[in-house]
Amino acid sequence: MRAAARTRRDFLATSGVGIAAAVLSPLARLAAAQPPLAHGRLIGTLRLGDPRRRDDPPLNRLLGSGLDARLFTDLSTLASADAITSSDRFFVRTARPTKAREAAGWTIACEGRIRHPLPFRVDDVSRAAGPRGPHLLECAGNTNPNNYGLMSVAEWDGMPVTALLDRLQPLPGPYRVLISGVDDEGPSVTSTPGASWIFSRDDLGRTGAFLATRMNGVPLAPHHGAPVRLVVPGWYACACIKWVDRVAVVAEDAEATPQMREFAARTHQPSGAVLARDFEPPVIDVAAMPIRVEQWDVRGRPVYRIFGITWGGPVPAAALQIRFRSGGDWIDVSDFSPSRGTMPRVTAAWQIWSHRWQPAEPGRYDIVLRVSEPAIRTRRLDLFFYVRTVDVTDV
Repeated sequence: MRAAARTRRDFLATSGVGIAAAVLSPLARLAAAQPPLAHGRLIGTLRLGDPRRRDDPPLNRLLGSGLDARLFTDLSTLASADAITSSDRFFVRTARPTKAREAAGWTIACEGRIRHPLPFRVDDVSRAAGPRGPHLLECAGNTNPNNYGLMSVAEWDGMPVTALLDRLQPLPGPYRVLISGVDDEGPSVTSTPGASWIFSRDDLGRTGAFLATRMNGVPLAPHHGAPVRLVVPGWYACACIKWVDRVAVVAEDAEATPQMREFAARTHQPSGAVLARDFEPPVIDVAAMPIRVEQWDVRGRPVYRIFGITWGGPVPAAALQIRFRSGGDWIDVSDFSPSRGTMPRVTAAWQIWSHRWQPAEPGRYDIVLRVSEPAIRTRRLDLFFYVRTVDVTDV
């Protein structure tokens, strides 16, 4: 049975993530990275979010430690030629645990219902690793309405998890796969200690899940899971375990792990799910949001251009619609094409779009997006998630 529909307020109440503000990049950099409006001159950028907040942490900088560490990526700087997130700005939800040892000699314990219960060395993973392409990771608790900065895209190299399972040779009969990583024991004000997730083999194969050893062409950085982490393309990052040190083949009726239970509400799980097999894949649905609002002078008149991103889902949306006030008309985003993405595989990363806008009057606007295709699931957009607020004074 599926969980009952949840409101945006319910979702935010379970997230445990604070609010942060976006810091916009210099005008010169933005102007150089995108085509200008015809006959236009870039005047400035408008803040997205609530300017009254006083507790906004800085972006692109690691804050805190252990389970309570955060690094919020500044998405406002994205442009058509700038879709990969540098490793030093890639979001962090949990910093390197104190127990995570150095990469040299790192092994992954292989246990459970297998024919070959022997440790697997990280050097063996590295030798079997190959390019896996660009993939987006998003924290399931990415609830910050001022920047939604717990989301980034990187190029990855890794070894398919199914290739490891083939070497381990699970015993006959139904089974699931537990993947665990080193984690701090706490205490924490934002997280439950214990990093692990239980998968079906079909999910690991269908998603192309892999053990990553390189990120953006270099070995993983300490806070991104060095020396080896799990990446499950298309799933929320709570399932993408960092500092992997154990793979176990477990019974089909294994109980859900503490991490699965912690993130159940944020990944739209059925109410009352107890066993791992009761959990649905924590898939990122198709989503969209604005990341930057620019003010231009076009022949003496103010014109606004909104830049945004779409991401998630097994296939990209064919069309995107936007509105600016509750009850207002939905209109098609003026510059959106699913085939024009900056990545060879658009659905694995994000796509940048823009929309030309001329507000009728000054005031506060809530920028909302939707996908009108009924066959495409958009659970967060249906909750009016990723809404961004902007104040316009000059029309």
